[in-house]
Amino acid sequence: MTQINIRMDDELKANAELLFSELGMSMSTAVNVFFRQAVRQGGMPFEVTTKPDLFYSAANMQRLRNAIADVESGRSTLTEHELVEVADD
Repeated sequence: MTQINIRMDDELKANAELLFSELGMSMSTAVNVFFRQAVRQGGMPFEVTTKPDLFYSAANMQRLRNAIADVESGRSTLTEHELVEVADD
């Protein structure tokens, strides 16, 4: 068995430990899962890109906030995978 020492931001480490704890694993187990997946896939086990994730764009975040407000106010109702406008009486 070997040991690896890495440096990371304190806040990142704390957040990662909390996340992995909620998933029922230690930081060491999580790192081993990462390496096993990388070896199995022959590369990074996720896409590495400089492109922004459009889900988190300002326009989409505003759209989601508006949709949530509409549902909470009763102006709209959610059905599976779509937003349905509620008719005014």
